[in-house]
Amino acid sequence: MKKTYIMKTVCAVSLTAACAWGLAGCSSEGNASAGTGGVAGTVNGVEIAEDTVTNYIQGVREQLGADDEESWGTWLSQNEYTPASVREEVFNSYAQRELLKEGVEEKGITVESSEIDEQIDKVKQNYDTDEKWQAALDQAGMTEESYRAEIEQKLKENKLYASFASDEDPSDADMLQYAQMYATAYDGSKRSSHILFNSDDEATAQEVLDKLNSGELDFVDAVKEYSQDPGSVELDGDVGWNNPSNLAQEYKDGLEPLEKDQLSGLVTTQFGIHIIKCTDVYTAPEEVTSLDQIPEEWISVIASSLKSTRQQEAYQQWLDEATEAADIKINDMPQGLPYDVDMSKYPAPSTDEGTDGATDGATDGSSEGEATDGQPADGSDAPASEDAAATDGAAEGAADGAAEGDADAGSTEGGDAAAADGQPAEAA
Repeated sequence: MKKTYIMKTVCAVSLTAACAWGLAGCSSEGNASAGTGGVAGTVNGVEIAEDTVTNYIQGVREQLGADDEESWGTWLSQNEYTPASVREEVFNSYAQRELLKEGVEEKGITVESSEIDEQIDKVKQNYDTDEKWQAALDQAGMTEESYRAEIEQKLKENKLYASFASDEDPSDADMLQYAQMYATAYDGSKRSSHILFNSDDEATAQEVLDKLNSGELDFVDAVKEYSQDPGSVELDGDVGWNNPSNLAQEYKDGLEPLEKDQLSGLVTTQFGIHIIKCTDVYTAPEEVTSLDQIPEEWISVIASSLKSTRQQEAYQQWLDEATEAADIKINDMPQGLPYDVDMSKYPAPSTDEGTDGATDGATDGSSEGEATDGQPADGSDAPASEDAAATDGAAEGAADGAAEGDADAGSTEGGDAAAADGQPAEAA
């Protein structure tokens, strides 16, 4: 049951936060067709209605703007699909959903009403009025009750994934092997500290910069007196290494030309105005034989990455075994489905451009994750978090991961999501 582009599409455009957690809610109730009746297939005896699959695909068409046969057939061809393969993929996603439900029940996983309330409240904060919130639910084809049920299930699935985590520390051999890769990949990485000013306080920022350059003011003293980033003030302005990181691009650009102990000019990001100081530059040794040869801060990142990989592998092994053991039956595709088109009219493209790989890549990196200290997150590999539905930008990543249950879902790769404080935060 391979996850591909079709399962990422329906929540990507207009369903936003109200649909962020709800694959079934997005699809089985919204964008309803006239209905064909019948059963698409079964999963351990649980029936998946043909109309459930049909309505999801019709939702995809709506999101793509491919309501007419010509545009739909063209899109299918360009992405190497047929109506039958689309149907099978959507069915498989619902089949996996049923297996996740069974896993949740087998492990006795439950969630409290307060946990559900917290998620709903976070999403509702995106809407100024109850009328706008209701309109979003209506657009997603959901009621607040059905949306609540979706959130409950996704929270359970997150806990199911969490149950595969291990407290066992990675081996020294694994850590060293990973460290060798880090050293090579991050040769030339730079560590920095900064002073953050409000975006409307350029005059003060320039005055402080002039005093720093003249030696009239010490950098650490300036951090404590002027910086508006409380998180890094306690660390004398330190924001860590630029690799791996979730630094804003403008910040990275400002740091890039600096040598150790050099100051930048005024650097503006969405968080304010920065004065950046390069505090260290990492030069990788020709051969890494000890963890002591890489920065200490990277050790915890390596350990976390290895634990995350182990968790993902354990989860995926369980899911593969559950799928293999399950009694999954998909019935023949009936005639007359609204998304069925004659693909002989739409020949396959002559090149690979614009095909599934390209659309997959464009979609994979579009979810946004929330950083802890105020800079865009761009490197976390994790399942959809319990906070994933809290912002409109998180919709696609959260829907994709939470609904499908993939271990790598909710990835914030390539996303830019702001948090509270304004300092670049380390990414796991």
